[in-house]
Amino acid sequence: MSLLFFLLPLLLFVSAHSYSYYGLSYNIDCGSATNSTDGFNTTWLSDRFYTGGSSYYVSEPLQFRHPQEKTLRFFPPSSGKKNCYVVPNLPSGRYYVRTFTVYDNYDGKSHPPSFDASVEGTLVYSWRSPWPEDLTRSGAYSDLFVFVTDGEADICFYSIATDSPVVGSLQIVQVDPASYDGGFDGRKYILVNYGRLSCGSGQWGPGFSNDTDQFSRSWQSDFQFRTIDSESPARVISTANSISHSGDAPNFFPMKLYQSAVTADGKKNLEYDLNVDAKLDYLLWFHFAEIDQKMNKVGDRVFDIFINDKNVTRIDIYKEVGSFRAYTWHYTVKNLSSTQLNVQLKGVAGTPLISGLENYAMVPADVATLLEQVVAMRALKESLRVPDRMGWNGDPCAPTNWDAWEGVTCHLNKNETALVISRIDLGSQGLKGFISDQINLLSDLLSLDLSDNQLTGSIPESLTSSNLQLVLLNDNLLDGRVPEQLYSIGVHGGAIDLYGNKGLCGVPSLPDCPLFWENGGLSTKGKIAIGISCGVILCLMLLVLYIIYVRRRRNDYDFGFPHDLIPLGAKTNRYHRQKSIAVLEMESQHAKADLQPLQGK
Repeated sequence: MSLLFFLLPLLLFVSAHSYSYYGLSYNIDCGSATNSTDGFNTTWLSDRFYTGGSSYYVSEPLQFRHPQEKTLRFFPPSSGKKNCYVVPNLPSGRYYVRTFTVYDNYDGKSHPPSFDASVEGTLVYSWRSPWPEDLTRSGAYSDLFVFVTDGEADICFYSIATDSPVVGSLQIVQVDPASYDGGFDGRKYILVNYGRLSCGSGQWGPGFSNDTDQFSRSWQSDFQFRTIDSESPARVISTANSISHSGDAPNFFPMKLYQSAVTADGKKNLEYDLNVDAKLDYLLWFHFAEIDQKMNKVGDRVFDIFINDKNVTRIDIYKEVGSFRAYTWHYTVKNLSSTQLNVQLKGVAGTPLISGLENYAMVPADVATLLEQVVAMRALKESLRVPDRMGWNGDPCAPTNWDAWEGVTCHLNKNETALVISRIDLGSQGLKGFISDQINLLSDLLSLDLSDNQLTGSIPESLTSSNLQLVLLNDNLLDGRVPEQLYSIGVHGGAIDLYGNKGLCGVPSLPDCPLFWENGGLSTKGKIAIGISCGVILCLMLLVLYIIYVRRRRNDYDFGFPHDLIPLGAKTNRYHRQKSIAVLEMESQHAKADLQPLQGK
């Protein structure tokens, strides 16, 4: 595949504003350790949180105008074949993505690298060495429109041979999802820019001038694409008048685009030659506005549009919208067989006129890996501590043009709407982690080889929920009880090898598991036994406390007075004793009185 994108020379390009229809945009300075602000007051973010690889400076920084153009990120072979920028937390919708690619002999090898680039799992750019000399030194910009539906944008680079992919900057801007007929079939295609021309003007827009574009599109002059014909000399016309409906949804084209135009005198023909890649469909978007006040009625300016010598339509701008009003028309070229796309405007009445022309390759969006299986593979990457050299980045299976992650085999699911993982072969890779229980999400996994590593921990019960037919876990440091359903793979025609894991137990050919200990901790039976024992002991303690309490209450009732009643009782006893003594004394005195008269007689 040749270079699948439209290149904008750096010498005529400056960084973009952060204008966005929805207000969400990312401007990432690849290779920079700090954030920076350019001359257009755009903040550029350091890329250190979005990717791996290594950073470097271009060899001739003085020829670049802005900070984000002077650094780059490269991905050496030690980083793996596939490396990605992952921009998270994006709302589902359509995005404008622009990358700046620069080499400038940063490594002193005078060898621009060969590599591919993908966006959202679809191959969109291919760089092959040697690059054209001007691009080697100055770099190039490329852009596209893509739908993001999984909450994050993945921009990935795939090394060819041992070359190190490079990237200078990355911009992501949210746009109207219905733009460029996106509401019809935009999710099926990625629109890759092969030319965005402003007729009769120089380069302008975000990145070229202070003129704005709500989608951050940049426009370049049509001059170098226009065929020079002495019999039909081109003439530029322009106006300062306002052009109505130029900024209408969903495309929000800037008014400046329609305030200049090119027309042709003489034979009244305008012709453009656009370089393309064969075997793709192309979306051509034409822009018109009648800005000549002399053309003020229907039929004054009528012309036909020919694409590769095929008459595809007749245009009368005034008839369609009147004067000083934006008018667009688009056409799809199907399965182009050549590398040249020819566009001609031939006058029927008056002279043809055009304000702008856009050309997009309609690259079919590749199928992606089933989302839940992406989650599972990322969990395995972390738990197994897969080394960077294996390139486990981005989508595990897409693009289908590339190999899947090293050691991973994929295929289409039954209805051919997504990719699924069928094999994982990571034997003898020096892995030192553990097996994540999210491996159960790999419901299409048939073969798992993690043998001859240094994996620890237990075999997750969730592994038994897959359709595995071959399991090789031998020669690791695994321990605990082997799930019986997993071991039954060998009984039902499959194969399983657990040899060399001294800590495994519980199935034939392995030791019995301790009654109360497994998987490096208490077994379920052990936990139940401890729970029951604790319950019994607690009940006994409560019973003893109850008996002691009851006995104490009885003792207080039979053999003692309350403390506050003792003084009162003592006083009562003392009173009664004193009363008894007084009564006895009085009785004694009465008795003596009675005896005295008797003695006198």
